[in-house]
Amino acid sequence: MYTGIVQAVRPLLDVTCYPGHNQFTIDLTPELLDELKIGASVSVEGTCLSVTEIDGSRVKFDAMNATLERTNLGSLKAGQGVNIERSAKMNAEVGGHLMAGHIATTAQIVELSIKETGAYIKFRMPEEWAKYVFPRGYIGVNGCSLTVADIDDNVVTINLIPETLRQTTFARYKPGELLNIEVDQPTMVLVDVVERTLQGTLARLKLLP
Repeated sequence: MYTGIVQAVRPLLDVTCYPGHNQFTIDLTPELLDELKIGASVSVEGTCLSVTEIDGSRVKFDAMNATLERTNLGSLKAGQGVNIERSAKMNAEVGGHLMAGHIATTAQIVELSIKETGAYIKFRMPEEWAKYVFPRGYIGVNGCSLTVADIDDNVVTINLIPETLRQTTFARYKPGELLNIEVDQPTMVLVDVVERTLQGTLARLKLLP
């Protein structure tokens, strides 16, 4: 599990493509390397990946094709920075909201504005996932726990504070590019339960004489 608080943006040193998967080599800081072991889970741009090799500060991760197809990891290139968060420890402070690192979908950036007076990002959610997003609710975007400012016609607006811009990769993204989206699990469960309950009620009403 993760808290949605990005700990660092670290350089992607190498991307190697193999049949069935890509291998990413990321340079991690001593703090991020502390007690890190093979098989440990690390959030990379919001995607939970397992450590496959550690060589000094160079840490390797494998992403299978199924992961590459569901996320934006397939578009990453060597030299770019990526959001990193180590998995949360017991009794850790949850400054964002609990996240699993399981990306539900990607969303295309519609607009990104960064000005002294304020910054925001707008992205279009696929319709089947937009129903789980509500104003002032939580959403995971590239591993960052963010509060939804507004949603209109499946377009989500999120305001970005200076600290978020400083501590994440959002500033390098451009309109048309994809973001990794993890919807809030409790919200998704609630919406699904309500939908099924309403469908069941309507079905029973149709059977009444």
